[in-house]
Amino acid sequence: MTSKAIPDASNFVKGVDTSFEVILGIIFFFLIAITATMIYFVFRYRKERNPVATQIHGSVSLEILWTVIPTLLVMVMFYYGWMGYKPMKEVPDDAFVIKSVGRMWNWQFEYENGKKTDTLYVPLNRAVKLDLKALDVIHSLYIPSFRLKQDVVPGKKQMMWFIPGREGEFDLFCTEYCGLRHSSMQTSVIVMPQDKFDSWYIDTTATAPLISDKPGALGLVIVKKNGCLACHSLDGSKLVGPSWKALFGKTETVITKGQTREINVDTAYVINSIYNPNDDIVKGYSKGLMLSYKNELTEDDIDEIIEFMKTLSN
Repeated sequence: MTSKAIPDASNFVKGVDTSFEVILGIIFFFLIAITATMIYFVFRYRKERNPVATQIHGSVSLEILWTVIPTLLVMVMFYYGWMGYKPMKEVPDDAFVIKSVGRMWNWQFEYENGKKTDTLYVPLNRAVKLDLKALDVIHSLYIPSFRLKQDVVPGKKQMMWFIPGREGEFDLFCTEYCGLRHSSMQTSVIVMPQDKFDSWYIDTTATAPLISDKPGALGLVIVKKNGCLACHSLDGSKLVGPSWKALFGKTETVITKGQTREINVDTAYVINSIYNPNDDIVKGYSKGLMLSYKNELTEDDIDEIIEFMKTLSN
């Protein structure tokens, strides 16, 4: 009785693995061959056996040999590398498109029906295209099991595509150092059979998780969804931005157009800080680390965030 072969996690696994194995095989061959040759020369041409040095004036045949052979080997490695890379740029016309946004320090995935998640959900055995966008600095989306990695540069259009071949959960993370909490910029790819994916995709209730009646509960969901807690702590510890602990209603010292002034943290201040984050920089923090969320958060969203912030004043 033969066991059933486990399918590859994506359609690119075989090409990348073959390229890797060929290059690694060539490297190991020459590592062993060169090391063995060096050891042989050490014993064969040691002083006792060769007391008088012999000048060698060169060998045309040998020079041709060590030029042609490495050239051929480099072309072999290039061939396998190119054959693994080329299909990654040939996206099927019927690919399922998902907008993928990277920011310090989280990923967000937006589907064509408006659904947004911080985990990537994809259907099994169907071509998926990720339209990649970075909102702040260079990130790099990496799915090791799929053998895929793509740098995401602000202001530049980039994409990656794949066909998931195995159901399950796979790691997805940023592999380009992007600041203080780079290591926390990780999530998962969930691969589901097409019927289960369709049920998840059309289920609009999945975009609105159950919210408790506790004050600020919806605000907490919003800040988690938009990655706010990657930069603002809730316990008073200092991160990239000011902690939210007991922040609302507090008087802060800020720098506005080069001038230091005192300002009260009220609703107007919070709205302006989210929409125009570089207007008033809290003293002790750096300018330019936060981008505007004007196109990401409505004023209703901000009202919910403020309700959540008020709960941190207790």
